Amino acid sequence: MTLVSGDPHDQALLQNTHPPDWRNPPAGSYDLVVIGGGTGGLVSALGGAGLGARVALIEKHLLGGDCLNYGCVPSKGLLRAARAVADVRDAAEFGVRSSPPQPDFPAAMGRMRKLRASISKNDSAQRLREHGVDVFLGAARFISPTTVVVEGARLSFKRAILATGGRAAVPDLPGLRETGFLTNETVFSLTALPRRLLVVGTGPIGCELAQAFCRLGSEVTLVGPRLLPREDRDAAAIVEASLRRDGVRMELGARLVRAVRGPEGGKTIFFQREGAEGQATGDEILLAAGRKANVEGLGLTEAGVSSGKHGVEVDDRLRTRNPRIFAVGDVASRYQFTHAADALARFALQNAFFFGRKKESALVMPWCTYTDPEVAHAGAYAGDMGVLDTITVPLQEVDRAILDGETSGFARIHVGAKGRILGATLVSRHAGESIGELTLAITAGLSMSDLARTIHPYPTQAEAWKRAADAWSRKRLTPRVRSLLERIVRWRR
Repeated sequence: MTLVSGDPHDQALLQNTHPPDWRNPPAGSYDLVVIGGGTGGLVSALGGAGLGARVALIEKHLLGGDCLNYGCVPSKGLLRAARAVADVRDAAEFGVRSSPPQPDFPAAMGRMRKLRASISKNDSAQRLREHGVDVFLGAARFISPTTVVVEGARLSFKRAILATGGRAAVPDLPGLRETGFLTNETVFSLTALPRRLLVVGTGPIGCELAQAFCRLGSEVTLVGPRLLPREDRDAAAIVEASLRRDGVRMELGARLVRAVRGPEGGKTIFFQREGAEGQATGDEILLAAGRKANVEGLGLTEAGVSSGKHGVEVDDRLRTRNPRIFAVGDVASRYQFTHAADALARFALQNAFFFGRKKESALVMPWCTYTDPEVAHAGAYAGDMGVLDTITVPLQEVDRAILDGETSGFARIHVGAKGRILGATLVSRHAGESIGELTLAITAGLSMSDLARTIHPYPTQAEAWKRAADAWSRKRLTPRVRSLLERIVRWRR
């Protein structure tokens, strides 16, 4: 990670997450050694210490990991600034007269660094020590199935949890390294707005940052295959329209060929599409084309732990080939989200110390892409096994969305036998805040009838879920059922 030299907020961040004067504790024997101080590692270490175990946490870079330092926290700080720009731009729709917005990129980044530093206290070395965790700063390496070395100290353990996370994948593209690029680990240290930004990657990170930088004043070009390829096609189409409306230029369906730095500093990527070659140029290239697990230099062979293309190999209970060692988070899971690392760390602790039988496959995992509008999802998609019906409510039919001027989106629920809720997608400005209700419904095995009986405050956008349940109920009102009900009403007169 790159910090801004001389920035007081980044200095405060460093003091919390990797204090320059930190002294590692003496070597010893531990009930639990955790390698990696991101979300998965922090939850593992604090949870283990809270249970009375003797715990050591080892972190090579900054405590807080990807989420705090160059993921969720800084990106959402920047996205909030970009959303403020859009609100000013669109204020006339609500009867508010304003001048065209004048984004101040350095100020927005300064705000982000200030807030990140304040949040970093929660992940600090001092806080961990106060909770009974021995914090070791340095690179960890296994030298046996029960021993790890850090900065010359040998730590023996009864159980270990690997939580070393992941990093941005760098495509094997001719000329890319020579041309130079940014990743999520460096982009948040920018102090000046790139006039032209070339974003490579059409997944959540690429879409979020492309929209944010465009709203803040960059000329943004987004290059890659299909937009949000893992999401509902209707949802992706709404996001694509929103990005285009904001001014993002898109080169979709592109296969990268090579990168070249121009004589005046411009960076160009050449690509193939439908047999023809195209190109896109920016002053900076931002890579957002996938992730790679951090497994190098850990001594996994000495530990008896296997790794592959997707990171550390674990079974459904998060155990590696060495039954003493578990792995959680981006280094081992297909769910590469902060909340997933948190949940899996709790599973790993139960399985490691209490003969637990918690399984990753049993999780109902929600996620959200924080574009504007957001796309949130949990559970099954249409076409998945067990899905018998799909109910969609456009936000154009939801009163609060109409009043908010936020009708670009929909609520969609996938239903199985006996009306059981199996999956849901929500596209709305605050979809991430509303998907939890359906995640709970899926986890608890609730049905559309249960949702229909649940009272939602009016007017809210979350009322879309209630409308979907009511629509499902109306579909069950077949002519035969309607005739029966009519006879009952006549009889009761």
